[in-house]
Amino acid sequence: MKHVAAIAGRDLRSLFVSPVAYATLTLFSLLAGFFFFLSVLGFSGQIAELQQIGRFDILRQINLNDHLIAPFYGIMWIVILFLVPGITMGLFASEKTNGTQELLMTSPITIWELTIGKFLAAAVFVLLLVGIVGLYTGIVFLYGDPELPKTLSGLLGLALVALSYAAVGVFASSVTRNQLIAFFLALVLLLVLWMLSIVADLGAAGGAIATNSGLSDTLRWLSSADRFEQMLRGLVDTKDLTYFGFMIGTFLLLTKAAVESVRWR
Repeated sequence: MKHVAAIAGRDLRSLFVSPVAYATLTLFSLLAGFFFFLSVLGFSGQIAELQQIGRFDILRQINLNDHLIAPFYGIMWIVILFLVPGITMGLFASEKTNGTQELLMTSPITIWELTIGKFLAAAVFVLLLVGIVGLYTGIVFLYGDPELPKTLSGLLGLALVALSYAAVGVFASSVTRNQLIAFFLALVLLLVLWMLSIVADLGAAGGAIATNSGLSDTLRWLSSADRFEQMLRGLVDTKDLTYFGFMIGTFLLLTKAAVESVRWR
């Protein structure tokens, strides 16, 4: 694994040499600022409305974590879902287009080193995005008193979701030489992972899927939405951590298999 850091550094440099990385970080920062501002306005408006109608019983139940930070994290999760495919689409696809993948395949670098190195490059970038979200969250601590453990749990959930999405994006890039196809393939896979719990709920409501059936449980287990929502509520379960580890490991294995299959063509 001695070449992993060199591969990750090379891909990170290639991201920041082009204006794509800076444009993505700038766009994400602006979107995060906009949605944070909307979340604060919504929270303030909700407080003012309840005070006007004298619903002090509800006011006592409102807190910064559940009514400001959690909705903000939820919005940024969706933003990350759409940005990750754009970050990862060129990791392998560009190598194929430029004809440099053959050079990498004939070098002393192992396929595992190549796979993990490219994933780490994507991981560092998506963690920068999560760090930006964390900076906006820090503003709440300057003017309020949210629960630190619950806040960190939600931020950890966002980071784990982003890392698992990066693994999906790396896999999508490894199966095609067209970056646009890699983008849409990753986006479709991420949307499917997001909507599995919705499918299970709709199926149960319509009677197509039994509520406690094996299919319903499987769909819910594979859904990234339920895991993230659990962590937003401050519940860090080993089952959720295992899920994210499983998703990252599975898609890295699939990436390795896709890259390795080139040698047999």
